[in-house]
Amino acid sequence: MARAQGARALMALAFETIYGTPPVSGYTQMPFASTSLAAAQPLLSPELLGYGRDPQAPMQDAITTDGDVVVPIDAEGFGFWLKAAFGDPVTTGTGPYTHEFRSGGWTLPSMSIEVGMPEVPRFAMYSGCVLDQLSWQMQRSGLLTAKAALVAQGETVDTLSNAGTPAALTLTRFGHFNGAIKRDAVALGNIVSADLTYANNLDRIETIRSDAKIDGADPSIASLTGKIDVRFADSTLVTQAINGTAAELEFSYALGSGESLTVTAHAVYLPRPRIEVQGPQGVQASFDWQAALDATAGRMCTVVLVNNTGAY
Repeated sequence: MARAQGARALMALAFETIYGTPPVSGYTQMPFASTSLAAAQPLLSPELLGYGRDPQAPMQDAITTDGDVVVPIDAEGFGFWLKAAFGDPVTTGTGPYTHEFRSGGWTLPSMSIEVGMPEVPRFAMYSGCVLDQLSWQMQRSGLLTAKAALVAQGETVDTLSNAGTPAALTLTRFGHFNGAIKRDAVALGNIVSADLTYANNLDRIETIRSDAKIDGADPSIASLTGKIDVRFADSTLVTQAINGTAAELEFSYALGSGESLTVTAHAVYLPRPRIEVQGPQGVQASFDWQAALDATAGRMCTVVLVNNTGAY
């Protein structure tokens, strides 16, 4: 008897034309490290009295379908998750291509994602997937991955794949050592680590339906937040925090072969941090930053991905 193994798991993704309706073709095989995307239906304990101390049978509650997907930050596949987070990019070039994703759009695309376990067999299709959050950490070493938090409409399980034969991607990963951080176009030194989280803050449309599915997930006020841990070497960031002024932060990765990923937060505000001496080691300061709309750029952030994929 075959048993499910994560090493054999597959994931296929396609953008939907109609929310909640899986496309019949056009799927792409996606690289991923782990996923918690699934449907869950809790039980409601009975509240009735008069039947003795032993309870009556529980009742099923509403179905919730959501979860996270941990994915590599790579030059080709990461564009699908950026499109899910920001909407369609503005693409220029004839190869390499430059894809510019902009915050502030009112319409987000929905996706159908199939997670397959061929040895069982079990193929779960999650339709109406909308991206709620996209986050990752920059540091000196280790594997560079991002976490995509999704809200889906529902789950359909089959013994055969409904994604056909997904197109394969060329995996070209960025590494932590390919990263750089700039403040107002000047390299920012003494950074120990940095966290980034872009959130669409989805509002689930939970209406009464016979199929227990949601009607949709609408984006509300977006946010771009994070944390910077720095070795305390000068007062540049502290002065900015005290003055309450904004600065542009740029987080980027670049490969020698020409692929690059650049996230620009156009107006970042810093809180005044606690500067503590906790021992003989170097003194560190942490800034929990927040980005806001920049009047000059006309948006909160811009993400530019340069790769060899013509369109998303």
